[in-house]
Amino acid sequence: MSSTATPGTGSGPATPAGRQGLWSVDDHLEDVLGAIHPLDPIDLPLSDAQGCVLVEDVTVAVALPPFDNSAMDGYAVRVADVAGAGHDFPAVLTVIGDVAAGSGEARTVGPGQAARIMTGAPLPPGAEAVVPVEWTDGGLGGGAATTMRPASAAPEGATGEVRVHRPVEPGGHVRGRGSDARAGDLALAEGTVLGPPQIGLLAAIGRGTVRVRPRPRVVVLSTGSELVQPGEKLGEGRIYDANGFALTAAAREAGAIAYRVGAVTDDADELRATIEDQLIRADLLVTTGGVSVGAYDVVKEALSSVGDEDEPGSGVDFRRLAMQPGKPQGFGTIGPDHTPLLALPGNPVSSYVSFELFVRPAIRTLMGLKDVHRPRARAELRMDEALTSPEGRRQFLRGAYDAERGTVAPVGGSGSHLVAALARANALIVVPEDTTTVEPGSETEVVLLG
Repeated sequence: MSSTATPGTGSGPATPAGRQGLWSVDDHLEDVLGAIHPLDPIDLPLSDAQGCVLVEDVTVAVALPPFDNSAMDGYAVRVADVAGAGHDFPAVLTVIGDVAAGSGEARTVGPGQAARIMTGAPLPPGAEAVVPVEWTDGGLGGGAATTMRPASAAPEGATGEVRVHRPVEPGGHVRGRGSDARAGDLALAEGTVLGPPQIGLLAAIGRGTVRVRPRPRVVVLSTGSELVQPGEKLGEGRIYDANGFALTAAAREAGAIAYRVGAVTDDADELRATIEDQLIRADLLVTTGGVSVGAYDVVKEALSSVGDEDEPGSGVDFRRLAMQPGKPQGFGTIGPDHTPLLALPGNPVSSYVSFELFVRPAIRTLMGLKDVHRPRARAELRMDEALTSPEGRRQFLRGAYDAERGTVAPVGGSGSHLVAALARANALIVVPEDTTTVEPGSETEVVLLG
């Protein structure tokens, strides 16, 4: 499987819009999505198609259900034979045998007769309705039955007489042929994401395989010599690799098959070799950390010139965006297949916000979805004092959104390291570039997470 990306070092416009050489959020997103196209369709068995997007309309080949069948355990009867039946004057019918689910052709139910029938079994010829076993004496000659005697334990229960205490309408407790879906009906439309109910429907109408766009394979790679894997001992000056786990989980939540690579140290050659090794299983690469201007920001060092000589048309462009958090970003394509790579900042909030704004839409584009963005809403800002935001920067603040009240309140401060506050947020509060102050009670835009 492969993704297609428009080659071109830097991928985007030669001179980005905005002041001081900053890219706008919208220009960067347009550049990313303009270079990424849906994965090629493939045929997959149903067991492997969950989470994939249909590329064809699927019609019903055989009616669902394919035959009239019983919705209850009980007795298949003719309506006229139980008309007027009651507890004091039950209808007494001759039981001619059992009809079990999966059974072949059954005997015809004639006047004054009934067939003991199980849920899902085909309605036998002559029968017009099913009387639940609870409306009968179960063939025991007593009061109302609560269950049906197992055929193996009481084979004599399949014959004899049954007393019916209530009448039934034509078609009562019968699931009619095609009542769920008729042959020729549209079962699922192109663009449908296949979840468990959709997989079940495809199986029910007999589809063993389906044509879909596969889930994209996303490789997430953290950088930094200070990173330690959770569960290991934390030494002096070290921190746990939160970004790798958070972004891998976010990629899976977006619909991808995600692979997390253990953190790479601040060594450009090691990073370059690791990325090259991962290309074989990646439709999209995501790195976090090492994209700023520090002496040990190795992603920028390792990838600024990658592909220029060996792979014409590929390369990664590093840029600054007019946003907070997440100002340093990188995007381009690498390797022989021009695999897209998004390089995100290393601070936890910066990397997560960047993922939501840029990586998630890229994943959804690879899947072939039409709506690739998180839903947005308008909400009243609830806080004690005004929000401030730097001029010329689009700010994304963590927020707690209350859909019922239509309000949002900031969670934690504006620091890009405050991962605990991020875990309590369910939205991002958006402050536009030309707004420096947002008063309490003002209406603001929010990006809804999860």
